[in-house]
Amino acid sequence: MNKLIRYFKESHHELKKVVWPSRDEVIASTKVVMISTVVIALILGLVDFLLVQGVNLLF
Repeated sequence: MNKLIRYFKESHHELKKVVWPSRDEVIASTKVVMISTVVIALILGLVDFLLVQGVNLLF
């Protein structure tokens, strides 16, 4: 039981050291992730479309 209590105390102490990002940083990072996801999805969709068209030409 003492180990569990010590674990939670140490975890709480470590969380006090964390530098949390500001709201603006979180929003900016979220935008980057969303835009990157859309761009990669479009690229993969285009590659898929071209591969399907190529296979259809062969068969």
